[in-house]
Amino acid sequence: NIAMAAQMTDAHRRFLQVLMSHGIMEGSEARKLHRRCCEIHKAYYAHDKLDDFISTINSHLQPLFMQIRKGMSEGDGRAHYALVNLAETEITKMASDYTENELELFRKTMDLIILSENGFASSTDILNLADQLKTKKMKKKEAEQVLKVFVEDRWLSERNGEYTLHTRCIIEMEQYILNNYQDVARKCNICHSLAIQSQVCESCGIGMHLPCVRKYFRAQTEPRCPQCNDFWSCDIP
Repeated sequence: NIAMAAQMTDAHRRFLQVLMSHGIMEGSEARKLHRRCCEIHKAYYAHDKLDDFISTINSHLQPLFMQIRKGMSEGDGRAHYALVNLAETEITKMASDYTENELELFRKTMDLIILSENGFASSTDILNLADQLKTKKMKKKEAEQVLKVFVEDRWLSERNGEYTLHTRCIIEMEQYILNNYQDVARKCNICHSLAIQSQVCESCGIGMHLPCVRKYFRAQTEPRCPQCNDFWSCDIP
């Protein structure tokens, strides 16, 4: 489609290349990159047109089953952009980078995180799984090293010995998680993206990201559930 091809400039290509090398990028970084790419290639630039700029790239990525997706950091609510392979939305996309028992440890870690109350799993609980792996048991030292790699590769985030899913993992594996954890996985009632670390309404069961909870209840004197209007009993972060 020549009309479509005309929309893709060297500025778009440079943006895509840089994002591919990063895998994921925080919103403010993506905005800076957008500006820089347009300046270098003397392309039209408007500071509020990043999403339009990205949708042009996405229209060209469509036949390749790839897409730049926007997601949110569950910790601070900041926007992130990640390049997602739609042809392999499952853990299969990790298979080329890790051994079978490393993948099994990741799946089991994912289980612990998603099935937990708060969206975190302790290193102790994860390391206890290492010698229960069906593929090939791991020594604790080895498992510690593998967890470190998962953090470096931005599949997991770690804080004070507690692990959760990295923003990159949530953006890339949203569909996989929704399909495979149907009983527990929920979307945030406010931003409609997958919520791992969330608060849940005791009355109707809807969930909200902590940053979304903070934002939603900021203006309210008495916090009430946006769905059922019952009193929101969780502590507002």
